[in-house]
Amino acid sequence: MLIHRKEFLAQVNQLTDAVVIAVVYWLVYEAREALAFWLPGQWSLIAPFRVYKWLYLIILPAYPLLLELNGYYTRPLNVRFTETLAILAKSAMLCLLVVIAALYFLGLAAISRGVVVLFGAVSILALLGKDWLYRWAARRAGRQGRFTHPVILVGTEARTAEFEHLLRENPEWGMRVAARLDPAQQPLATLPELLHREPISCVIFNVGQERFHEVEKAVLACETEGVEAWLVADFVKTSIARTRVENFSGKPLLVFRTVPDVSWQVAAKRVVDVVGATLGLVILGPLVMLPVALVIKLTSPGPILFRQKRSGLHGRPFTMLKFRSMVSNAEMLRVELESFNEMSGPVFKMKQDPRVTPVGRFLRKTSIDELPQLWNVLRGDMSLVGPRPLLLRETAGFDPWHRRRLSMKPGITCLWQISGRNELKEFDQWIKLDLEYIDNWSFWLDLKILARTIPVVLGGLGAR
Repeated sequence: MLIHRKEFLAQVNQLTDAVVIAVVYWLVYEAREALAFWLPGQWSLIAPFRVYKWLYLIILPAYPLLLELNGYYTRPLNVRFTETLAILAKSAMLCLLVVIAALYFLGLAAISRGVVVLFGAVSILALLGKDWLYRWAARRAGRQGRFTHPVILVGTEARTAEFEHLLRENPEWGMRVAARLDPAQQPLATLPELLHREPISCVIFNVGQERFHEVEKAVLACETEGVEAWLVADFVKTSIARTRVENFSGKPLLVFRTVPDVSWQVAAKRVVDVVGATLGLVILGPLVMLPVALVIKLTSPGPILFRQKRSGLHGRPFTMLKFRSMVSNAEMLRVELESFNEMSGPVFKMKQDPRVTPVGRFLRKTSIDELPQLWNVLRGDMSLVGPRPLLLRETAGFDPWHRRRLSMKPGITCLWQISGRNELKEFDQWIKLDLEYIDNWSFWLDLKILARTIPVVLGGLGAR
């Protein structure tokens, strides 16, 4: 009930923000129209609102979605003001970019860009004001005891004190400690008596594994009374994995996940992959890829494309495509060059690799040899951003902690690509960059990496 109440409040918050955004957009237009009388010449001209209202079809879905993707609705209410401002500013700027792009592609020249930009600035202030009012009301209601839910804390004195501190720090949760029960001093069999003293909304069990046999009976007592029972699941200590309870065909599962869960951000990542790969193939295909294919065919014997089995998501093999930059028998010659390997670990890297053709050296320097992987992205084997896919024999030589890099779909570019690329000599350092990407992944991190990849590729930094 309490968790559902929190989800319900988040949905109400989203709906309220959508209304605020719609009203702000209309007010900004009205203000601009009121100023038209005082502006000279063509600046006094403004199209009627019926022209502007079509932007609601873009703004109302896009703005709240961007707020969601930026973590606006999942942040704690005691977060710093600057963090809230940063989220709102980022969301507003991205929304403006979407709107301006739509105006350009749809040819809506009658809509003033000034109105759109002013809307973005005013919307930030309006949402900040609304957020302040919401936080003030939630904290006031929590401190006054309005809409509060009495709970019983079950656990040792230290564990109970820790949880009480969390409740004091977050009065907006609306939870009041009605009673405490320490299993070391009082048997859990007395729990029904506590439940009858006053209306209890929830019993929170914050106990160790040694008490689980007692907790089972206590949870059944809560079930009989129709009272929610929460079990603090910190009995399995993890340093990276995030915990979540899921239902699998009626079976409750405690899930420890180290990779991003299915969300709007993951869906947006796939949309960017499909759109980016399609545009890349359509635009770069005739302009770059076809001429390169012709040059490769004319300058060295062998196929145009190099196909190689690589390790994909969770180590699943797939065939990765590249423009051939080496002689056709390069794989057979590698055995003779193993002693010249400049990278530690199971991978092979060599700065002056004699197998690379003159044209191939240019392709590698400019990363043009990677362009056929756009087809791998379109097929779903790869992503635009992700850990670089390695050979099957290389992943077979991984240390156990290396294998977590296989938990995300491989990509064309990654943190390693923009952090020195082949200038990195230590394989463990490469892996740490990949794990840093996985542990801190967000849709916006992907966009940052894509943006930083462009100057790295154009400058040929670290490429071989």
